[in-house]
Amino acid sequence: MRNNHRIEAVLFDMDGVLVDSEAHICKAGMAMFAEKGYQVSAEDFLPFTGMGENRYLGGVAEKHRIPFDLEKDKARTYEIYADLVRGKISPLDGVHDFIHKCLDRGLKMAVASSADPVKVNINLEEIGLEKELFLAIVTGLDIEHKKPAPDIFLKAAQLVGADPGSCLVVEDAISGVAAGKAAGARVLALTTAFSPDKLSEADWITSTLATAGDEVLEW
Repeated sequence: MRNNHRIEAVLFDMDGVLVDSEAHICKAGMAMFAEKGYQVSAEDFLPFTGMGENRYLGGVAEKHRIPFDLEKDKARTYEIYADLVRGKISPLDGVHDFIHKCLDRGLKMAVASSADPVKVNINLEEIGLEKELFLAIVTGLDIEHKKPAPDIFLKAAQLVGADPGSCLVVEDAISGVAAGKAAGARVLALTTAFSPDKLSEADWITSTLATAGDEVLEW
């Protein structure tokens, strides 16, 4: 079906939008720090949700003054993560149906995740989404300034050939909503990680993609 609306593309965050892997990466981070001899809590990671693993892990290390080797400690975290999620994560409600709606409307699609490529690839494979569905996959390693800066969504829009103002950003994190709005896009926020009052800057707020109304794709 041809898209006759202003909307041209949908830019998906990954964690909390396509899959709920937050608890697993949090557990992997806690295990990594435990191997280094430091005990941290799940709550320590919450302020850094959606900012990519550099900040997600690095912020906790800073808070507790833990010696932190970014590349080594991040790689170890991903090793633990891969073991934790294998066969244990599924797409969030409505993901596959929503993507088919986008395809039916002729919309371009991209993944714009602050995570590293290794985590993006693990998650997409585990939830049964082929990378070929997306015209672009932008990760935290592709941009210098992470969310809440708009760079990742501006890059994704550029790669799919869409004006940022004609893009729908789908996010679940406060930093991601801010990044989408700063890019000039319209934003659909999902309440998988934060309460609606924390996501009030978004244009639409709903629980999952299963409960998103058709209006988010028809403007």
